[in-house]
Amino acid sequence: MAGFDNDTGTEELGHFEIIGAIVHQLTRNLTMEQIEESGFGPYYIDHTTGLWPQAAGGIPFNACEFQSKGDPITDLHEDLAAEQKARVTYDNILRLVKDPEVADPIRFLREREVVHYQRFGEALRIVTDNLDSKNFYAFNPAFDMQKPGDCGCKPVPGVCQK
Repeated sequence: MAGFDNDTGTEELGHFEIIGAIVHQLTRNLTMEQIEESGFGPYYIDHTTGLWPQAAGGIPFNACEFQSKGDPITDLHEDLAAEQKARVTYDNILRLVKDPEVADPIRFLREREVVHYQRFGEALRIVTDNLDSKNFYAFNPAFDMQKPGDCGCKPVPGVCQK
């Protein structure tokens, strides 16, 4: 499982590198007129044509983009959602861009997001297959390994039976 996480994380950094290269290629020879006409001016004022990761709406990338609770089920669902959001973003880019030098690498990245989604789905299946199906959401399987009734809590029907 750790190897999967490391491999996927490394590949995601590679995606960032590919997107950065595309942006660099598209902006490196812009004239001041093209910058003004394209709406790229505010970005140019802050960053010239340097790469500064931000959403299409202008919100800078920050650590809030990463969601983690430390619970394998929760985190895998978050990973699945992130892969789907990336795929939709690439779909949207492909609807707008017709230049093959941009579209072809974006298609490749989209395909990888689909593969990542499948791998995270497999990981979620492995985690859930190894849980007590009667106690799915009652504890964090990474830390709380007690059996029903061992928690010292007031019994909750369907969760903890004393």
